[in-house]
Amino acid sequence: MKQERPLLGILLWLLSHTAYRLTVLHREDVPTQGGALLVSNHVSFMDLLLIQAGTRRHVRFLLPQEVCEWWWLRPFLRRLEVIPLPPDSKPRELLSALHQARDLIRQGQIVGIFAEKNISRIGVMLPFRCDFERIMEGVDAPIIPVCLDGIWGSIFSYHRQRFFWKLPRRLLYPVTVIFGQALPASASAFAVRSAIQELNTDAWPHRRRTMQPLHRAFVRRARRCPFRFAMADARVPRLNFGGALMKVAYLARRLRGPWSGQEMVGILLPPSVAGALVNHAALLLGKVPVNLNYTLSEETLASCVRQCQLETILTSQAFLDRVKVRIPCRTLLLEDIVAKPQIMEKLAAFVLSWLVPVGWLEKAVGRERPGSLDDLATIIFSSGSTSEPKGVMLSHYNLVSNACQLGQIQDFGPRDRFLGILPFFHSFGFTATLTAPAMMGIGVAFHPSPLEAKPIGELVRRYSLTYLMATPTFLQRYLRGCEPADFGSLRAIFASAEKLPEWLANAFEEKFGLRPQEGYGCTECSPVVTCSTHDFRAAGFRQAGSRRCSIGQPLPGVSVRIVSPDTGDPLPLGQPGLLLVRGPNVMRGYLGQPGKTAEVLRDGWYVTGDIATLDEDGFLQITDRLSRFSKIGGEMVPHVKVEEKLHEALGTNEIAFAVCGVPDPKKGERLVVLHTLPPHRLAELLKKVPQLGLPNLWIPRPNQFFQVDALPLLATGKMDLRSIRALATRLSADAASDDGQVSANGGAPACSVNQE
Repeated sequence: MKQERPLLGILLWLLSHTAYRLTVLHREDVPTQGGALLVSNHVSFMDLLLIQAGTRRHVRFLLPQEVCEWWWLRPFLRRLEVIPLPPDSKPRELLSALHQARDLIRQGQIVGIFAEKNISRIGVMLPFRCDFERIMEGVDAPIIPVCLDGIWGSIFSYHRQRFFWKLPRRLLYPVTVIFGQALPASASAFAVRSAIQELNTDAWPHRRRTMQPLHRAFVRRARRCPFRFAMADARVPRLNFGGALMKVAYLARRLRGPWSGQEMVGILLPPSVAGALVNHAALLLGKVPVNLNYTLSEETLASCVRQCQLETILTSQAFLDRVKVRIPCRTLLLEDIVAKPQIMEKLAAFVLSWLVPVGWLEKAVGRERPGSLDDLATIIFSSGSTSEPKGVMLSHYNLVSNACQLGQIQDFGPRDRFLGILPFFHSFGFTATLTAPAMMGIGVAFHPSPLEAKPIGELVRRYSLTYLMATPTFLQRYLRGCEPADFGSLRAIFASAEKLPEWLANAFEEKFGLRPQEGYGCTECSPVVTCSTHDFRAAGFRQAGSRRCSIGQPLPGVSVRIVSPDTGDPLPLGQPGLLLVRGPNVMRGYLGQPGKTAEVLRDGWYVTGDIATLDEDGFLQITDRLSRFSKIGGEMVPHVKVEEKLHEALGTNEIAFAVCGVPDPKKGERLVVLHTLPPHRLAELLKKVPQLGLPNLWIPRPNQFFQVDALPLLATGKMDLRSIRALATRLSADAASDDGQVSANGGAPACSVNQE
């Protein structure tokens, strides 16, 4: 900082030491001599001063001309020697300002620009404008990417779509300014934006100082808002956060004996108040809850128990009577655990919940050591749609980070309430309807079966729920079984776990007036990677939070790359390739399987196995899964694209097709289609297949359409690809052994299979 600007130096010192707690990373990447252009994201009105406070050289910033003309900012900006940036409607003046910035860089000065030009209104980056590309034309100087992290939510940001008229969430707001490695002057807007996104991932670990393990975050939230609605189900009409905390303390004291000496504990309960309280009690005790999939086969369930070395599984007799699951180890019944509560136990739960520090609470319930963010929080077994389930190890840091990321992009408030229908053995159910609401003080209404449309509609209506999270398969049932008024209180509907068909989104919007927003995630990422959100609109300004046919933008702190599946090299913008993910939400690894962990975790990047494209504004689109391609005659054929075309030709409002590949001696593989159509509708479809506009290799043969009563699904609503492939292989082989005999229904094989 130059000595002739003492007032500016004092202002910057006060800013970074009083209003904010500033952390500066990689300051050495800013050249000590010569010109350079700093390009940063734009989150608040303090960004300019925060970046200036993080550098040792004076930075001449370009700011919109209308901002420079605000009377209360004009004196400070004049002292900072800001360059006014005229609007696009004044091209000559705009070009003059850009030329001035270019000349300053050539003279050896540092110039800064916010490539978004506007402050973010929804907590994610806006598209980058190309103004800085014009500045760097013919300039031999580097571009230094800069990322500001942690400032969203402060009083000077547009958090809650308000500026100034809100209270800061904390004093000494922790902010990280991180400078990146120099990029060439020819770097595109997309390349710089991607670099800043990755810097955001590097800055995220510095948020750890504001985070707490899951159980402590729940205790803190319950004590802050004890009378706020926390959870409900058919058996418990209403439970506030204060009551939930006391029940968790009571449960933990009751369970410390039966769970003594066990690191991991099995839980076999549906999404319910009881299931949520048991999970919170396990976390409070320092145990690792393993929610088991009650729809698995006996053999697969036993494998999960064996991998986790579970000694006990806690369940309910009422639930066992319903699902008929054979438990392969010692069973603890919830009815026995909570039976005959004593007055002193209730009094102890009250005292521990409200009158003692959280550390004493942990010791009183039997926790052996204080928890940390790096502790293992849970094991979630992958769905097994394409292979045997693997135990995904998720830490407290993974889950807390993912909850914070969701909270930033969705802007949840105290009046929001979630519908909890996804099972806790599903990663989205565990994060979005169990741990995240407990951290953020959001109520949840649980229902054990996501397939029951009418009770779910009544639940949404009764509790005025605002967010519904489901899979497209479940949304189909609600489209048929729920009335428009049932979903009148909903603010948003999120669809994940599988691709949301365009026809389903349109039909849902037409009936309920609310278009489902698509997101993307995987168990290994805790699980959310990208998410669509609401748009922001104001006079002369719009920030898009969603885009049709996309799965949204990466969450704050998450980086994505699109690379060649063969070489691993980054691919050009817009070209489909293998999706890699890096962020604080990426798992620790697979339980007891270091070899498989090494296959998918490479230099901190998680290899998703999905094929995706990324546009210049940061919106991602999943085109297929790598395992859902068939190599036919040397050409890669995407199953999802074929399914989309078949549904489009049929004009159906239900998912009626599943395409997969089976071995073929001539071309390596051939396509097989499982369907649920009656013979006459299939005959109509087969007449339309040649007009679908698909390449010849992509068109399934007429004798490779096989009717089934229902397409195999997992409990989460996703297609069970492993069962589909096995079923398709068997049916195709049976048809071949029958010498290709076909029925009179348009050439389709005269066979069907009853799923029951």
